Parts: sequence; C-alpha cells; structure tokens
Amino acid sequence: MLDTALRCLATGDPAAVSGNRIAKEIGATWGTVKYQFGDIDGLWAAVLGYIAERRGDMPVGAPSSASLRERVATIVDTLYDGLTTGDSRAIENLRAALPRDREEFERLYPRTAAEFASWGRAWLETCRRGFAGLDVDPDRVAEVAAFIPGAMRGIVSERQLGTYTDLDLARRGLTNAIVAYLRPEAERAR
Repeated sequence: MLDTALRCLATGDPAAVSGNRIAKEIGATWGTVKYQFGDIDGLWAAVLGYIAERRGDMPVGAPSSASLRERVATIVDTLYDGLTTGDSRAIENLRAALPRDREEFERLYPRTAAEFASWGRAWLETCRRGFAGLDVDPDRVAEVAAFIPGAMRGIVSERQLGTYTDLDLARRGLTNAIVAYLRPEAERAR
C-alpha cells in the first residue's frame, strides 16, 4: 500500500493526494485503507515514516577529517541529488496539498505534522553531526539547517524547470556563503 501511495504521489498529480485515489490504485476500498491506517492522516504519517525508514539517516558523507568547505559541499551536493528522487517528489506533492498554516496543519493532521517535525529534528541532528569536531557556532549550524533545504529546493527547481543560470556556480556560491557564515569568528576576523 505504501509503495503505491508513494508512486501516486511522485507523479506530482494533485489528485494523487486523495485517499480514494490511493485505494483505487492499490485495488482496495477506502475502508480497507482506513482499517490499516485509521484515516488520511494515518496514511500520510505512515507514508512519511516509510520514506524515512527507506532513507535511513542521511549520510553526512564527508569524513570527520574533512574541512568545513568539504563538509558543506557534501551536504549541498547530497541535497542537490536527493531532491529529484521519486520520494522527494512525493513529499513535495503531499506538502502542497496540506494546510500551510502550522496550527491548522497540526490540528487537522496531527500524526503527519508530528512525522514532519521528527524529520526536522533528525535533519538538525544530521547537520550537527556533519559539523562535529569543528569550531562552529551551534546556533549558526541550526540556522543553516533551517534555511538550506529551502535554498536547495530553489536550486533544484531551477534544474527541473530549465534555466540560464549556471547551477554548478550557484551551488558553489551557496557553499561559499555557508562556509563564510559558519567559519569560526577568529578566522572571520582575519
């Protein structure tokens, strides 16, 4: 059921977020899906949990001996590649169908909201691990963790839509900006 839901969502078709549509694609009734997941909130939470399980911990990629620049570049490149997968397209399609207002989202889809919140915490922890052993301000790491997914979605969107922008240059520029921001204050003063 979860594979079918993912496949439907990954098409990008706004109608794919219909529980009835997912049930039809599975070859079941909505009642069968409800029995398995409780409601649409339970289905979406299960889909997100399934994606997280399949992905596992996002690999930081750079060894602990890597420089700040190498670590940032690894994160930028990993997101650049990962945001075009079917799982990422499914997530974006689902997100587009859910309420934008956080309070409304949490009220109407509490399990789905909790799953997304757990992803946020896991992403922050991934970034903290990625910069472990370097003298970087933890508050700045949290800020970078907060903005980099959106920045990377913008760059990936440019790749998907077609652009006259040199996306390698854009990724290098983003990497340089993050490195400059995270560089320890003593090094920035030089």
